[in-house]
Amino acid sequence: MSTPPPRALLYGDVDLNIIDGSAVWAQSMAQALSAAGCEVTLLLKAPVRTDRLTEPLTRVPGVRLLRPYEDKALPDLGPRGLTPEQAITLMVRHHERRAFDLVVVRGRRLAGLAAQEEALAGRLWTYLTDFPHSVGELSATVGAELTEIALASRFLLCQTEELRAFLESSVPAACGRSVLFPPVVVVPEDVRADGEIHARARLAYTGKFAPRWNTLEMTELPAELARLGVDAEVVMIGDKVHAEPADWAKRMRKALENTPNVDWRGGMSRADALRQAAECGFGLSWRDPSMDASLELSTKVLELGALGLPVVLNRTPMHETLLGEDYPLFAGTDVTSVAEVIARAHNDRAVYADAAARCRDAAADHTLERAAERLRGYLTEALPPAPAGADPERPLKVVVAGHDMKFFTRLAEYLDSLPGLEVRLDEWEGLSTHDQYRSRELASWADVVICEWCGPNALFYSKWKRPDQRLIVRLHRFELYAEWPRKLDIGKVDAVVCVSPHYADLTRELTGWPADKVVVVPNWVDDEQLDRPKLSGVEYSLGMIGIAPSRKRLDRGLDVLSELRRMDPRYTLSVKTKQPWEYWWIWNRPEERAYFERVYRRIQRDERLASGVVFDPFGPDVATWLRRVGFMLSTSDDESFHLAPAECAASGGVPALLPWPGADTIYDPHWIHDDAVAMAEAIHATVTEERFAAEAERARGEITKAYGLGRVRALWSDLVVRGKAPEPPERSAASADF
Repeated sequence: MSTPPPRALLYGDVDLNIIDGSAVWAQSMAQALSAAGCEVTLLLKAPVRTDRLTEPLTRVPGVRLLRPYEDKALPDLGPRGLTPEQAITLMVRHHERRAFDLVVVRGRRLAGLAAQEEALAGRLWTYLTDFPHSVGELSATVGAELTEIALASRFLLCQTEELRAFLESSVPAACGRSVLFPPVVVVPEDVRADGEIHARARLAYTGKFAPRWNTLEMTELPAELARLGVDAEVVMIGDKVHAEPADWAKRMRKALENTPNVDWRGGMSRADALRQAAECGFGLSWRDPSMDASLELSTKVLELGALGLPVVLNRTPMHETLLGEDYPLFAGTDVTSVAEVIARAHNDRAVYADAAARCRDAAADHTLERAAERLRGYLTEALPPAPAGADPERPLKVVVAGHDMKFFTRLAEYLDSLPGLEVRLDEWEGLSTHDQYRSRELASWADVVICEWCGPNALFYSKWKRPDQRLIVRLHRFELYAEWPRKLDIGKVDAVVCVSPHYADLTRELTGWPADKVVVVPNWVDDEQLDRPKLSGVEYSLGMIGIAPSRKRLDRGLDVLSELRRMDPRYTLSVKTKQPWEYWWIWNRPEERAYFERVYRRIQRDERLASGVVFDPFGPDVATWLRRVGFMLSTSDDESFHLAPAECAASGGVPALLPWPGADTIYDPHWIHDDAVAMAEAIHATVTEERFAAEAERARGEITKAYGLGRVRALWSDLVVRGKAPEPPERSAASADF
């Protein structure tokens, strides 16, 4: 029996009668979802007055248009299109008639309303653009709104890495939900620029006419270029002229209609606009400097680049990343500077060809095929297949119980997303505090119970366990040396999960439990989320995550940094952590306080350290932070697993560990060094011998294979659904053939 295609509902708070970036997004998103294998329902905001964007969609397989005005879907439809409230009403109505697997929305107000609808929660794929792109403008109200949207969304689709980074650092709830979805470029296969420089320089602009888009200033370019000896005309395509301010709109229309060598061709279909743009020699995407801080990427740049046109645009960090710092068509803030860079490229074939090639290469990662590939990956993540042994008709009832779920939340969400599983949480208020009646009820209901932490929760559920029920307990370092494992009736437990072979051996040794009941399921690394481009110079950046308590040994990390800065002052250490005084149970211990006071005095008094250590706030935005970390240090006295080096490796960095007990059962000895001096020497050799990229690639491959999210999820689903314990490792990770 074949699986039906995922059903997608798509709505953007945009009028498809007006061709601009937002409307083009709606068309492209429908095409990309269809190409990814979805059955797509596109809800239109306004009555169809021109079918330049909608007509092509009628020919796309699996795309259906909902026309609320033509269908008289609501009694009070206004002249300016659906309000966000009306759109939500219709979306919920259609979802209740036949459920959608994903609901793709664009527009902050719209997304905020959708987030409040229980029926849509968890199905939202929210495309966020219209929110402040600086911390200073991000008010508490907007932050709360974005948090609510993030919590209700399965994914937050971000145009750029910069936008994703800002969102995650500003809205912690966005972490783990933010995914990259750049603009989609759909260019007819038979449409390309000829790549030649012609006697007359023709400059193409497509889109809306608005003050900050510098469209009025563009009409001055032919005259300015003439003063530089270049015969030029500007071809302007579009029919949306901003009405405000009124005097500007009047001047814009006059310039379009009356300026010599300005050819205003009005509105037309996207395909026709691209065909006419391809007949020109340059593309224009020059904007007012006030837009330089935007974290969005103009579709116009990519479309014109895909045609093979060199594009004139502002110098911004995002554009430098896209096209290179030395891209020759970065323009200044005035018409003269724009004309000068165009004249230079027009008169120099090599400059022209270089700019055109860079734009074409930049567009290559934004094709419809690439967008569909991304979406297929996200669909697999959001809608995983039923695991072996599960029966969607008779779901396996699973309870996850514990007082602190931070290490298990993502896995619980994954288990709940699997067809054939129904998952309920029993979140205890404290280590021993819970609603006993609810816990009893869940114990009676469940087929499988997972106790996160081997504490009072495990003792409770073992007491009420039925013979036909399976009980899985995940044990951490915290409980191993406490009294609860000694009180646990191991006969009632089917599996005790440890995260490393070393701690599994310690558990067997200290408890005397049957060896076959203690199994190893490692911590997982979200390799997909962590796979982001590194920033330049990252090979000189060391990182540490978490420095409290003192057994994390920040002092050894400082030893490494001091040795490295003696060799090259470019090395720095970024420490992402809560400060020790934020943990009352640490700061109230005299020996702990004395240790940290000593370490901080050392940083303050040692010039080599004082200028080389940066403390970053603790938070879930680890993936963003890791973009600027090249080497992750693990200098602890002991660890149960220590995830940070693995996360750094998955991000494209290099792990560097000292030999705490069991480290060689988790990490290859290649990454383990005898002492701080040896670690510093190895790091410096990796950098100076230009082996950083190769070492990072090796580390990423090892970690993804051993601890990638997909592998660890599969181990857990086998354990939960089939009661199949992972095979005990025949050899350690240290000797494994990665």
